[in-house]
Amino acid sequence: MQENTKISGSEYKQSNIMTNILFGSRWLQLPLYLGLIIAQAVYVYFFAVELFHLVHKIPHLGEADIMLIVLGLIDVVMISNLLIMVIVGGYETFVSRLNLEGHPDEPDWLSHVNANLLKVKLATAIIGISSIHLLKTFINAENLTDKVLLWQTVIHMTFVFSAMAIAYIDKLMARAEVPH
Repeated sequence: MQENTKISGSEYKQSNIMTNILFGSRWLQLPLYLGLIIAQAVYVYFFAVELFHLVHKIPHLGEADIMLIVLGLIDVVMISNLLIMVIVGGYETFVSRLNLEGHPDEPDWLSHVNANLLKVKLATAIIGISSIHLLKTFINAENLTDKVLLWQTVIHMTFVFSAMAIAYIDKLMARAEVPH
């Protein structure tokens, strides 16, 4: 016994309106990405201020101090890179295509970005940022307690294991999607 699955004109219009509303809701993320662009500008300003301090304080700084400041600058750059991945990759994945095909500056990773790849890239970027913080901690270890050193190491290792788990799950999912 087959049911009549015909949709009336008014039902189709209601369905189409709901589909458009649901699909269009992705644009609600646009202000979030614009906010991250503003955060990126704040990091550029912070980087410039720190670089200015480094250059002007050179005669009064020791090697360890210079290294700590430079690691701080590297940290800002890595966080900025993380922001770019989230802004560009997230927008491309969840909001709208950027239509950069053939553009000479198109990032290589953008051509095959998806939510899973973005998660793995973000996790590895977070590990890089955490590594810089941990290195800064070890350089400054004589001024810190063993408890601080231990907890920062534990937190870093948690990031590493989390990233490995995300990458492993992504690999399993990719393998499950391949037709046999």
